[in-house]
Amino acid sequence: MSRRGVLDAVVVGAGVVGTAAALELARQGWQVALVEGREPAPWRHDLPDLRVFAVAPDNIELLERLGVWEAIRSARAQPYRRMQVWDAAGGGTLAFDADRLGRRDLGWILENGLLIDRLWKAALGAGVELHCPDKVTAREHNEDDRSEVLTLASGNRLRARLVVAADGADSQLRQMAGIDAPRHEYGQRGLVGFIRHSRSHQSTCWQRFLPGGPLAFLPFADADDGTPRSSIVWSLPDADAERLLAADDAAFLGELSRAFDGPLGELTGVSRRAAFPLRRQLAGTQLSGRMVLVGDAAHAVHPLAGQGVNLGLRDINALLATLASSAPRDGARRDDDVGASHRLTRWNRQRRSDAAVSAYAFEAINLVFSNDSLMPTLVRGQLLALAGRAPPLTRALWRHAAGL
Repeated sequence: MSRRGVLDAVVVGAGVVGTAAALELARQGWQVALVEGREPAPWRHDLPDLRVFAVAPDNIELLERLGVWEAIRSARAQPYRRMQVWDAAGGGTLAFDADRLGRRDLGWILENGLLIDRLWKAALGAGVELHCPDKVTAREHNEDDRSEVLTLASGNRLRARLVVAADGADSQLRQMAGIDAPRHEYGQRGLVGFIRHSRSHQSTCWQRFLPGGPLAFLPFADADDGTPRSSIVWSLPDADAERLLAADDAAFLGELSRAFDGPLGELTGVSRRAAFPLRRQLAGTQLSGRMVLVGDAAHAVHPLAGQGVNLGLRDINALLATLASSAPRDGARRDDDVGASHRLTRWNRQRRSDAAVSAYAFEAINLVFSNDSLMPTLVRGQLLALAGRAPPLTRALWRHAAGL
């Protein structure tokens, strides 16, 4: 068993969502263990992580509460103050502007590797019990003694009142629990990389809908020589993604420039590129006994609205809000059962609903805007224009995306 006997919580998976969960649980006074297959590579300033997130204001507040925001912001973080969305087939533009919304910024572009690096260090400093490298090989639910028992590959057995499964889209814990998570493949891949361009990105996220899928330019910190730089996420049919991954830089930039047709001037350079498959995957439930599924273990959504990691962090925000009333206070516990079913059932209902609504909404937007059929082509640009001319609607859309 763990050297601490019965733990309050075990978190499995040390990505952004899992490490944030372990850190905040420890900061609230719970006894927490974190299980991870390998220690994350140290973040490097000279090698930007191709995987970036547009982190919404509610989750920036979470990072502040965790005590890691200043360490992240001072290393490298890019605020975005505007968003411009338009359709290649014509019509109007949907715009979001921080000034008009009464905000200093709309969110921040952050690297996955930097987030994990700072969260990992903070979690270790907060006293999280680390089991790394290790993995879960078996799970037992024992409601009679109000616990879950995880057997690890190392032979260790961890007994806890609560298990947080943050072990990714192919979650072993989800499979052990027999939770179904139907997967719908979009036949698209998200191609990512960093692009240098001749004009400033103006702290703006740009997204253009194309027949094959949306193309987003996300503002990123300038290169060391001062050249403006953006991160791209280009949703493409599988065959086109493979072709563009194999293209030389000049051919790739030429095709990207024609697809974007945007306001950033000449595209002058591209980093290494990568692509990942796009799918919708929703677990039938995010709760099994005293185990909760969070992040990609519970839901994978289309990246067009940049909500993937935001949904995962909202799982954590909601869970911790649910547990706050029972967290240890001044050395004494108000309620020592962190995994009590009445709390987790309410949390599961709320988060499962939010994830499903988001996933199908993003899918519908992608379906309408990412094809060249006559009727969608005729109306979609006008829909953007209509939304852009209705300030209350624009504000409502942004507030939903921002988690406010």
